[in-house]
Amino acid sequence: MRKSYTSNFKSKVAIDAIKAEHTMSELSSRHSVNRVMIQRWKNEAIKGLPLVFSSKPNKNQKEEEKLIEELYRQIGQLKVENDWLKKNI
Repeated sequence: MRKSYTSNFKSKVAIDAIKAEHTMSELSSRHSVNRVMIQRWKNEAIKGLPLVFSSKPNKNQKEEEKLIEELYRQIGQLKVENDWLKKNI
């Protein structure tokens, strides 16, 4: 069975890896996680850091929420039309 790790644990291990105070082997044994996983989490953290400091995610998120709201509205309208057609045919 695969282990699943919380985002808090992953971020803690990734920060330790970014600090580079210990080798990957030491981090691996300390946190009981494979070196490959630690390296992957470290790379994901480094790749995601620019998003933390940019203001664009909020703008993109608002646009996505508007799009989702519009799509749900259209789905509701199509469902009503479909139900009406089923009753009248």
